[in-house]
Amino acid sequence: MALAFGNVPSGAKVAPSPFQVHISDEQIEELQLLLKLSKLAPPTYEGLQQDRKYGITNEWLATAKEAWKHFDWRAAENHINSFPQFTYDIEGMTIHFVALFSKKKDANPVVLVHGWPGNFLEFLPVLSLIQERYSPEDLPYHFVIPSLPGFTFSSGPPLDTNFTSQDTARVINRLMLNLGFEDGYVAQGGDIGSKISRILAVDHEACKAVHLNACLMGKPSNVPDSAITEADTQRLARAQWFATFGLGYAIEQGTRPSTIGNVLSTNPISLLAWVGEKFLDWADEPVPLETIIESVTLYWFTETLPRSIYHYRENFPPPEVRHAEDPRWYIQKPFGFSYYPMELIPTPRAWVETTGNLVFWRAHEKGGHFAALERPREFLDDLTAFCEQVWTGGK
Repeated sequence: MALAFGNVPSGAKVAPSPFQVHISDEQIEELQLLLKLSKLAPPTYEGLQQDRKYGITNEWLATAKEAWKHFDWRAAENHINSFPQFTYDIEGMTIHFVALFSKKKDANPVVLVHGWPGNFLEFLPVLSLIQERYSPEDLPYHFVIPSLPGFTFSSGPPLDTNFTSQDTARVINRLMLNLGFEDGYVAQGGDIGSKISRILAVDHEACKAVHLNACLMGKPSNVPDSAITEADTQRLARAQWFATFGLGYAIEQGTRPSTIGNVLSTNPISLLAWVGEKFLDWADEPVPLETIIESVTLYWFTETLPRSIYHYRENFPPPEVRHAEDPRWYIQKPFGFSYYPMELIPTPRAWVETTGNLVFWRAHEKGGHFAALERPREFLDDLTAFCEQVWTGGK
């Protein structure tokens, strides 16, 4: 049934190439050898703190290493390949995407834009729910999940260009146009994907509406304290924690991306520690260890880490105003937002309203940074409710 959703719309301007994941036996054997040979750090005071105040614990990393040695990549690969996948050649890069296409002529195209350390895997639980609810004949949407340039099976970014979020948005827009969606589509994003989706809404005519689950910003000067509820204030303690204890990775990736990219490309346990920490700290409820290992394995096999952190350079030196606060990026088109209390910056509604034409808002009691992965049912319900509210055939 899954691949029945893989019939590309007849209106596609350029036919994409079908794609299937296949990691060679040699790559798998090499990873197993590296895992066997990789040393763990000696016990330290910092590494023994179970609250992870100082980062990943020795115990968690030792446990995760053992679990990784027994991880069945072929099973993960088969699961990935149960979803239709394609590639396009755009601007000299190969752009990979997963998609569920409808056979309905009036289906609403939706592009789901991931962030870092995310990838297309975090949306697969949502796609599974879609397959349970709909057939290709009655699916009201086309869902397209691109791997951003530099991530997983997408090549790039270019070696001779200072590639930015605006370049990424242009490539994603071109992908949607190639699929024949020039009359309109909806963009959805979190993390870096929220920035790219905002750019799509502002700079690209074909993007008719945008739904976000992150709005990375500080307190706007024109919002009075009285507009913030007591619950907002309590949850904003999360943002203070992140600013004080959680930003070290971003500073390193933004100021020394070559150094950290080289470090994390040489040892899979180093990559596991760096990426695994984010899944542990940024989610509301624990993400299964196997899910973390699957994502880290995908990063390792595709050499994603050094290629994917280029967006962080845009934050250094720090801009005078954050992207969402800059009037240049105010979303004039219909704008929807889903609030999850354990997002890294649980942005109050009064703040979000200053960044766009907010016509849809839903607040949840649970959920963190990886909304589609953590709360796929709520994520999908919000997105479809937003689309039903604002979509008028792209016109």
